[in-house]
Amino acid sequence: MKAFRFAALLTLGMALCMAMTSFAFADDMSHTSSAFQGAKANKGNVTHSVKNGKSVLTLSDDFVVPDTPDPHWQLVDSNGQVYQLDKLKLKGDRVQKEIVIPAYVPNVSKVVIWCAWAEANLGEASFSSPVK
Repeated sequence: MKAFRFAALLTLGMALCMAMTSFAFADDMSHTSSAFQGAKANKGNVTHSVKNGKSVLTLSDDFVVPDTPDPHWQLVDSNGQVYQLDKLKLKGDRVQKEIVIPAYVPNVSKVVIWCAWAEANLGEASFSSPVK
């Protein structure tokens, strides 16, 4: 009887360890979009990941920032709702290559690089299924 209890406790302990390990690595899951396609933004892609419990979008290293006056991050959800977010170009030739998806955005199907000055789509990349 003691051997049975020990085996049951050991099995339960191993199951808990495996569950904890899967939660620990949950932040490592990522999804990569198709390549950007458009008149000005046509290189690279965007990756969705979870960092510190927040959904984050990151532009790939080969993404080339369009040489336009006011490029912004723009997200499109699975219902076609559009969300214009922060500027891509920051002061001092800095680039915001990573952005946290706001809580009010239910999911992201497509990332658009949007020129707010010209009100034009500079290029877009899609995920095979919505991410959040």
